[in-house]
Amino acid sequence: MKNAFLTLVWILSIQFITAQTDRIVVDHQSDGITLKVNGSNFMINGMNWDYFPIGTNYSYSLWQQPDAIIKEALDAEMTLLKNMGVNAIRQYTGVPPKWITYIHKNYGIYTMLNHAFGRYGVSVEGKWIAHTNYSDPIVKKQLLKEVTAMVEEYKNTPGLLLFLLGNENNYGLFWEGAETENIPTDDPKSKAQARAMYQLFNNAILAMKKIDRSKPIAICNGDLQFLDIIKEECKDMDIFGTNVYRGISFGDVFEKVKRQLNKPVLFTEFGADAFHAIKMQEDQKDQAYYMIGNWKEVYENAAGLGKAENSIGGFTFQFSDGWWKSGQTVNLKIHDKTASWANGGYKSDYKKGRNNMNEEWFGVCVKGPTNSKGLYSLHPRAAYFALKEAHKLNPYEKNMTVKRIEEFFSKISLQKALEEAKN
Repeated sequence: MKNAFLTLVWILSIQFITAQTDRIVVDHQSDGITLKVNGSNFMINGMNWDYFPIGTNYSYSLWQQPDAIIKEALDAEMTLLKNMGVNAIRQYTGVPPKWITYIHKNYGIYTMLNHAFGRYGVSVEGKWIAHTNYSDPIVKKQLLKEVTAMVEEYKNTPGLLLFLLGNENNYGLFWEGAETENIPTDDPKSKAQARAMYQLFNNAILAMKKIDRSKPIAICNGDLQFLDIIKEECKDMDIFGTNVYRGISFGDVFEKVKRQLNKPVLFTEFGADAFHAIKMQEDQKDQAYYMIGNWKEVYENAAGLGKAENSIGGFTFQFSDGWWKSGQTVNLKIHDKTASWANGGYKSDYKKGRNNMNEEWFGVCVKGPTNSKGLYSLHPRAAYFALKEAHKLNPYEKNMTVKRIEEFFSKISLQKALEEAKN
């Protein structure tokens, strides 16, 4: 019995040590840039993930529920994510480390942990400041305190892939609220504010690396705005993360980042909504069309394939619909059909002078009603099934070429995905 007990202790110790020793690095080679996990190239097939039952908003937290409820929610959602080939999710701070480990241990899914870095305001000395001034010494001190505390809390967490700072904070320099609006343009005043912000980003990265250098650190920018300032002020970031909504193609993103930053590109948000703003009805096939086009480019620009060779993956936006996104605090039980911003890249429902992007309809899954436990079920849309096929491709596979990727994606049937969604 004693020997059996000692053997069990030894096995558990080995498992614990193994779980702790995931080595995650950004690797620059002559044929491109990759993210390596334990020595192997790792393409991030990611998903923006959260848990908000219908009728709730950002004030709700799954992590404040009993452990049995959290486990049931995670088991349902992570099963669906694993089934579609997702290997990483984007989560904001607040998730207890044990659940990051639980997700990875049971489903093989990593977490990119995101600190908003003042995007939606900051609490300073007990006072809430809605619009963050990144040049204010007190604000700077507070944000540096928050991100270093985050690293201290999560630095030895099995299942943690990397740290992400911000969420298109450059747009926050223009927008007064948290709702998505039309993408702003530069002005001289905003450039001064942006410089102060990106300087603080870099100071935060350096402070975090003093505590833990075992995890890469990315920033989350809105598209390529202020890329010239980022080049000057954010030299110590490991990964350039960006939220990009340009329609079927990312355009010049890969080449510009390669030329100006020589950093890997990680799409922290991208995708399409499932609502047709002209027909005023759900359009699952259209959503899947844009997402598949985006992922094709993500894979084509991976290292070793002869194109930009700096793509390390992305996080599709998003797993399930956010019923609270329009209005934030009102009509939380209504699936709002009001488009809040315009984007000509999504040509199928774009009409000049009208908004066509529906914030509450970006889910690749439809959210069901809340049950007595406070949980809900999800019903996959066509995009879910199309992405499931897309994520079967490994761009680092031996003898992979851009032509092979094109052939692979040409065989993904949106009609078949639509039929699967109806079943």
